[in-house]
Amino acid sequence: MKWDLQYAGRRFEWVGAFFVLVIGISSWLCTFALGQDSGRPKETLPQSVAPQPIAFSHKTHATDVGLPCNFCHTGVDKEDDAKIPSADFCMKCHQSVKTDSPEVAKIRDAAEMRKEIAWVPVYTVPDFVFFGHSTHTKAGLKCVECHGPVETRDVLEKEVSTSMNFCRDCHQKRGARADCATCHQLGH
Repeated sequence: MKWDLQYAGRRFEWVGAFFVLVIGISSWLCTFALGQDSGRPKETLPQSVAPQPIAFSHKTHATDVGLPCNFCHTGVDKEDDAKIPSADFCMKCHQSVKTDSPEVAKIRDAAEMRKEIAWVPVYTVPDFVFFGHSTHTKAGLKCVECHGPVETRDVLEKEVSTSMNFCRDCHQKRGARADCATCHQLGH
């Protein structure tokens, strides 16, 4: 019986040591990844994106008309995602505004056919990254800090980095959590 307890005790020690080693290596890898560019080419900004299916001017809507970002991009204050407005939503105004515009005609057609407009994403993060708009807006960040001066642009380009280093540096500057598990689901 004594031998069995000794064996079990040693086994427990080895299993415990193994887990301590795994946690230590994971922490080191995370710290290493945060401090490295991982050999990827430096991000060059601004970056153009493919042409949008409809010529849309944020400048016209945000600066000239004065619509705030969350008027069209609902969800930024309460949800993780900033919604892209549907064609039906756009037609609420465009039933009487610029009705003869060829671009508005594309929106009207999409609304009548109940089709989503295939907007080209400008700012994205990889699928394995968790990002919540409402968390950031509740922390006091303004849209311009992550998206650039969108309200002054007729055509959007990616002007602000969405790299891990950019986000980590912002978190550290603001005293927000900056450990790996803040944005990544570890172990999956």
